[in-house]
Amino acid sequence: MSSTANGKNGTWRNWGGNVSARPAREVTPASVDELAAAVRRAAEDGLKVKAVGAGHSFTSIAATDGMLIRPQLLTGIRKVDRENMTVTVEAGTPLKRLNVALAREGLSLTNMGDIMEQTVSGATSTGTHGTGRDSGSIAAQIKGLELVTADGSVLTCSEKENPEVFAAARIGLGALGIVTAITFAVEPVFLLTAREEPMPFDKVLSDFEELWAENEHFEFYWFPHTGSTTTKRNNRSAGPEKPVPRLKSWFEDEFLSNGVFQVANWVGRAVPATIPAIAQISSKALSARTYTDIPYKVFTSPRRVRFVEMEYAVPRAAVVETLRELKAMVDRSGLRVSFPVEVRTAPADDITLSTASGRDSAYIAVHMFQGTPYQRYFTAAERIFTAHEGRPHWGKVHTRDAEYFSRVYPRFGEFTALRDRLDPDRLFQNDYVRRVLGA
Repeated sequence: MSSTANGKNGTWRNWGGNVSARPAREVTPASVDELAAAVRRAAEDGLKVKAVGAGHSFTSIAATDGMLIRPQLLTGIRKVDRENMTVTVEAGTPLKRLNVALAREGLSLTNMGDIMEQTVSGATSTGTHGTGRDSGSIAAQIKGLELVTADGSVLTCSEKENPEVFAAARIGLGALGIVTAITFAVEPVFLLTAREEPMPFDKVLSDFEELWAENEHFEFYWFPHTGSTTTKRNNRSAGPEKPVPRLKSWFEDEFLSNGVFQVANWVGRAVPATIPAIAQISSKALSARTYTDIPYKVFTSPRRVRFVEMEYAVPRAAVVETLRELKAMVDRSGLRVSFPVEVRTAPADDITLSTASGRDSAYIAVHMFQGTPYQRYFTAAERIFTAHEGRPHWGKVHTRDAEYFSRVYPRFGEFTALRDRLDPDRLFQNDYVRRVLGA
């Protein structure tokens, strides 16, 4: 799943296959001191600096022709603090390893996204999130972080220490420095009961507020060209544990959601006219099921079918109207969309450039199978999202720039002023950062 640098020509590619870069230098530091020294050296040599995680972003946020930092040696848990219920981890730790290690300690994050291949720093720097009525993104669970800044110094920040950096650097887009360690709030491991069931699109929209209010974690997938959705409600449970039986889990998660879905997408890519019929079958393939397990086994699932994705956060109050407009657009466009549209929510948070900063949000994600043209669909969807003052996910396809962001993020100027202070010479800049934050 991880991104690869091909040894022959030193090309780095992202997971979605839509971004590549050829860095002049690659480093894999084994300590924070080594990383800081590499940053100072790059600055002396006039090279821009970027750190890359698992390459799960669909934007060129991590691409550089300067020095690329690979964090795979900066992994593992530094400290478990049971008194304050926090865990400090090295930045390159994959979420998958963090979740398993926490479970062994009888601990868990409160909320997480649906993929756990990413590194903790890559996931948080781009604002990766799951769905939650009361609990926010992964970055919203950060209690402290350590950052190597442009002059090679190591900055620690929290609500008490460098609070203005803490407000911004939890979702820092790699523009303020290189995150080397993160301290997360954790809690004793708990059980979640997941209830997955089909529901008509119109019913989900008419009952959206209730479904949101009555469940700790509500999300649904709508299959374009159909009036069908699959809903998922996750709520805390007293037990007992009742995981999905292994064979059923393999059949539903690997065979249907990944294997058959992969083949269906190959067929759809070759013969787009078949997509609406396939969508009807896909929307009915997964039957209702209920299971109870520890959080990471409920929140996350394998994603083996590769795709390209755009996702926007709109004010939660605008989600139903936005979805109606999206469905009307798909219905009249002649587009053939083989991937479901995913809808999730997050409460308002206090992180400067979080997609949920200062407002209760709903996320609408549109996907296209890797290798199919996505521009027409994404452009039409983006037009709808931006009409509702949507904020795009920093790691997913979008065409917005600093001028747009200064309008939809009330604290945008606060972030750019901090960047001017921490990185006046733009050591951590690339084309993407220049576009979204301004030169």
